[in-house]
This record gives sequence, C-alpha cells and structure tokens, in this order.
Amino acid sequence: MTVQAPYGTWPSPIDAGLVAAHDGRPEFLGAVGEELWWTEPRPHEGGRRALMRLPADGRQPAASVLPPPWNVRNRVIEYGGLPWAGAQRATGGPVVVFTHFGDQRLYAVEPDAPEGVRPRPLTPLSTVTGTGLRWCDPVVLPGRGEVWCVMEEFTGPGHTELRRLLAAVPLDGSAAEDRSRVRELTDDAHRFVTGPRLSPRGDRVAWLAWDHPAMPWDGTLALVADVTAQGTLARARAVAGGPQESVAQAEFAHDGALLIASDAGGWWNLHRLDPDAATPERPDRARRPLCPREEEFAGAGWKIGQRWFAPLPSGLVATLHGRGAQTLGVLDPESGELVDAAGPWTEWMPSLAVVDSRVAGIAASPRSAPEIVELDTRTGHTVVLASRHEDHVDPAYYPEPQIRTFTGPEGREVHAHLYPPHHPETAAPDGELPPYVVWVHGGPTSRSPLVLDLEIAYFTSRGIGVAEVNYGGSTGYGREYRNRLREQWGVVDVEDCAAVARTLAREGTADPARLAIRGGSAGGWTSAASLTSPAADEVYACGTISYPILDLSGWVDETHDFESQYLESLIGPLAECPGRYRERSPLNRAHRVRSPFLLLQGLDDVICPPVQCERFLEQIAGRQVPHAYLTFEGEGHGFRKAETIVRAVEAELSLYSQAFGLGRTDVPTLELHT
Repeated sequence: MTVQAPYGTWPSPIDAGLVAAHDGRPEFLGAVGEELWWTEPRPHEGGRRALMRLPADGRQPAASVLPPPWNVRNRVIEYGGLPWAGAQRATGGPVVVFTHFGDQRLYAVEPDAPEGVRPRPLTPLSTVTGTGLRWCDPVVLPGRGEVWCVMEEFTGPGHTELRRLLAAVPLDGSAAEDRSRVRELTDDAHRFVTGPRLSPRGDRVAWLAWDHPAMPWDGTLALVADVTAQGTLARARAVAGGPQESVAQAEFAHDGALLIASDAGGWWNLHRLDPDAATPERPDRARRPLCPREEEFAGAGWKIGQRWFAPLPSGLVATLHGRGAQTLGVLDPESGELVDAAGPWTEWMPSLAVVDSRVAGIAASPRSAPEIVELDTRTGHTVVLASRHEDHVDPAYYPEPQIRTFTGPEGREVHAHLYPPHHPETAAPDGELPPYVVWVHGGPTSRSPLVLDLEIAYFTSRGIGVAEVNYGGSTGYGREYRNRLREQWGVVDVEDCAAVARTLAREGTADPARLAIRGGSAGGWTSAASLTSPAADEVYACGTISYPILDLSGWVDETHDFESQYLESLIGPLAECPGRYRERSPLNRAHRVRSPFLLLQGLDDVICPPVQCERFLEQIAGRQVPHAYLTFEGEGHGFRKAETIVRAVEAELSLYSQAFGLGRTDVPTLELHT
C-alpha cells in the first residue's frame, strides 16, 4: 500500500550511519604473482586504507594484511598515488612494499615469513610529518634488491620548495637510517613525474613528466631510457607528448613496444610506438593508433599510478573506454577489434591487474557498489572475486538514474545524471513538485560516475531529487569539452549548473522554489560561486559548501604545489588579469549571498586550508544570512572518518529541512547563525 507524504518528508531505512559505513571504494588493484592485492577504506577505523590480499587458490576470502593503525596511503602531490607494489621472491613467497600515511615512510613486509607480518622501514623518517620525503608508484625488483619509485623531497619550509624524481631504494633497509643509500635514477629537471614502467626484458624504462603551469591533462611527455647493467638510466628521451598533448599512461607491451594513451587527436586513445624510431625532431615517428574513436580510453591524472589499460601476454590489451562512463573491453591491437566484457557493470575504475589471460578490475553500477571483478579473456566469462556488493537495505530504495543532456548558454551541451525522488511505499500528493539538489563534482577536471551512491540514495529515498552535473570542463567527453573551462572557471561551471536547475524547474521536474546546490573542493567553489553570481541569481534556496576554494588570489600561495599554478589555465595568468581573480572570488562577492548555507571544513586540509573559509565568514558577518560552519579535527581534503561523514550528512539534511520547510525531526537540528 502506497502512503502519501510531501516530498522531502519520507521515512527511509538509509541512515547516515549506513552511508558512512560504505563510504569510499576499493582502489589500486594489482597482482603479486597470481594473487590480487588492493586497498580498501575503513571509515570506522579512523578512515585508514587497509591493504587487502586475495589468495590465488580461491579457497580463502580476501583479508586485511596489516592491522590498525597501518594506513596504506601517501601524500605525493597531496592527492597521493599508488601506495604499494609487490613481487614474488625467487626463494618463494611475496615481498610487498607500501607507504604508511602516518609517517610517509616506505615499508617492506613479507606476509608469509615465519616470524609473521612485521613491516620494516626502508626509507628515513622525516623530521616533520608532511615534509621531508614521500614515496609513491613503486615497482619491486627483487633481482636488483631494490624498489624503484617516485621520490618527492621537500627542500625548504614552503609548500612549493620541493623536487620530484625517480629513485631506487634498497630492499635490505639500509636506507632507513641513511638517506645517501637512496639512488637517484633521474634528475629533477621536470616538476612532476610518474613511476617507472619497465620493459619485459628490463632493459628499458618509461615514465611520464610535466611541468608548471601545465596539469597532466593539459600536456605531458612520455619518456624512455635505457637501463644499464649497473642499474642506471641512460639516453633518456621524449618519445611522445608535448604542450598540447596529454599522455595519461605509458606501458610496455610484452613484445617490447610502448603503448600510450594520448589525446593528440582530441580524445585519449591508445597508440603503439617504437621508441627507437622516435627522434627529437619527430617524437611521433612510428606511432600507430590502435582503435581511433571519439571515446576516452583514459582520464585525468589526479593520482599517480592509475591504470586505464593493461597489456596481456597474448598481445591483447585490456582497456577502459567510453563517453562519460567507462567500461572494460579487450582490444586486438592488430585488427582494432574491441570486445566489451559481459556483465551488469556500467563503470570501471582506472585500476586494472593482469594474471596470465585474466584481467581484474574494480567495477560498479547504479545497483551495485564497486566490486573486484575478473574477466577471463579466453572464455569471456566474468565473475566477482571480492568486495561483493551486498544490499544492506531493500534495493527498492535505490534511485533509478537517468542520463540527460541539457542545453546550456549558447546552445552548448551539458551532461548530467538525474536521480528523481524514489520510495517503494511512499508518494507525494498529486501536483506537488519535489525539491532538487544540484551536485557538483570536484576537480574541476573530473566527472561524476554513474554508480550506486548511498549518499545520493539517502536523499532520494527521503523525497529529495539529485542532479549530478558534468559541466563543461569535465572529463569523459573529449578535450574540446574539457577545454571549455579554460579561463572560464566560475563562469561555465556556474552557468551549466544553473541551466540544469532552471530546466528542471521549467519542465516541471523540480520545484523552482526548492532548489539547492552542493559540492566539495572545486565543487565547493562552484557552489559558493553560484550563490554569489549574477548568472545564478535566485536559482538556489540554499547551498552546502565543503572544503572549498573561496579566495583565488590567496589560494595561489596557500595551496599545495601540484595545483599552485592550476589557476593559470582555469582563470588566466595572474600577472595579466589580477582583476579577474578578485572579481570571480566568492570572498569578494560575499555581499551577494542571500541564501542560507552550510560550510564544512577539515582542519588538516592543506589543499583548501581552513583560512579560506575563515576569510569568507568574516565578509558574511553581520549580513543576516543564516549559515553554519562545521569543522572537523583530523580530517584533510575530503572526509574519511565515519563520525565526520555522519555529522556532515545529517547537517546537510537539516539545512534542506529548514530551507525547504520540510519539518524533519529525525536528524539533529543544524543551528544556523546570522
């Protein structure tokens, strides 16, 4: 029997505790021999990342290798990168190296050793956590007795006083107390580098590099060097890439050719090239596209060590591809034939592992959370190996998403996912329109995946719709779509989100008086910019702003090195257009805020530090705008602890309850100040 109740007042079994318990997803999947390893979130263990191991025999379930407080995560470029790698020793048993978030050291562990699991440090302890030395994207080379990886070394107290390069760390632990035992494989000529990828014979190594002000989706270089008998690198040369070409990944195929994902043609597509045929004058010589399509076979390199494609010993290539959402396919590089994996999964994460003819990945769908899935390329059969999705509530409460393309200013396309309110036993009275919240992803060079998200279901099952907007500048739709945001951040993103909101109201999908906007990081910027922009005047009744950028001019000197020159492309060169930085900053438009808002901030955030919020609140003071500011100790950029997530989700619902007049009493009342 269906019960009638106003939108936004519906009861729901999806509470904030359930949202928090299942926040995050598996990440950094890899193979050690025939075993699969990866990291997994633990919100109820202080937000740590656990290192998981799945035995090859399939008789035992996946298990965490290291107990709390071991946290397998690093802070290279602050967003981190591949935090672990492993290899089989010739004497039997795996050796795995990993970075521990607490001290940023590199550790080694032999999980099958008779004395038990006892990690031992491989690198020196930095005097101050968060400075000194950091490591990521490792490759374990037992034959050389070393692990090769990215080294990030701070040379001064400033957040941009550092160098990055490829380094070799002894596996015997001799560098744990002696920095001089770390061998530097490259110089620090480039500001950013990814980890090494060795050829099958071990005689060559490839990596990516780029320099300020470029971001990795703007322009990168694919570099190749010879590996000498002494383990040094020689004849380093660029074989692909450039200022207007982003190479997102480089891997050696099993026949020694180099495979790259490049957007030279406007889309990240796969190419095969012979490094010996390339010259400084013709770096693209002997390059052959493998499957030219107006689809993306890679994505934005926010974390070092992501893997969108993986060569197989047979010569086939497992690869993600698609417009918007990416699926897993198997490519024959000779014929160009691409066959997709069977199964219900609509989104595969950039994390692939190969064991012989089998490919493992992390996949999800609108009805299932991310799972560890294996594809047997010989049979085409797929199976869930671990992290199997479980319905902790009746799936009838899950939203039914719609893929929509809206029309923005000047007729431009705006991609979005629409999640209408949905409840199996409750409906709104005839003629009532539902409230909607526009969700803005971070980045901004990123996108919202089309997967089951219990936080979205938390709102839709209560009668509040959600519209995820992949505004101009988002990935998944080619370089031209991505470049719409160049020098237009705070304009195109704001306009596109407002266009979606206005269209929903105009077509009778949403209540025009009950629209909200929310986002974190760059999404927090867009949310705040929307509440202070003439382009979104009178669209939103309220907003939730999480760990945002609010003051462009200040942020340039306050943020971390990786994004310290990002605004050169998003806004324009600071030296040439300082007025634009002032005019677009929500800080300088605080007088335009009329709608209630919630501001959420981690106190340990070095990417968008709390001072950004504090300055904004100083400008809001005395303007009679209802607002709340919640801060969280021990949280950085993005929330990982269960108690933080619960508080943030319930506070957001309370804001909507007050702004939309819902009268909910099942969550703590958020105290709004003026």
